[in-house]
Amino acid sequence: MTLSIDRDGNLVDVYLSETRDLAAAKAFLRSAKSVTQVEPEQVTTDGHTSYPRAITEELGTDVDHRTSQYKNNVIEQDHRGIKGRYRSMRGFKNFDAAHRFCRAFDEIRNFLHPTCYINQTISLARRRVIHVQRVAALRGLISAA
Repeated sequence: MTLSIDRDGNLVDVYLSETRDLAAAKAFLRSAKSVTQVEPEQVTTDGHTSYPRAITEELGTDVDHRTSQYKNNVIEQDHRGIKGRYRSMRGFKNFDAAHRFCRAFDEIRNFLHPTCYINQTISLARRRVIHVQRVAALRGLISAA
């Protein structure tokens, strides 16, 4: 599973692929670029061999590709929620089930998570109010569907 987040930690796009190759990396970068309509200045990855060529072909040579494990930590921490769910279920039985779960899980979690920026604090009471409002909105969306 590949996901992209912006510099503030907000989810941009999620992409799940059966293979981890150049075609999957290029498809993910195209998808993330079409969602944001922005050319990134920097891309941070885990250093897999398919990313440098995919970044060059899809985003151009002006994009700075960073592979530091410490700069990638925000993305790895974002995977914790999904890993906690599928490990207890002993994995997904097929790719379609994994795809549906990952897409829905990340979108709902991102919707419920209050937006905060680096060095900005949100009080617990304010977080609670935001969470209650968003859960009510989510219930309304689900009941309408």
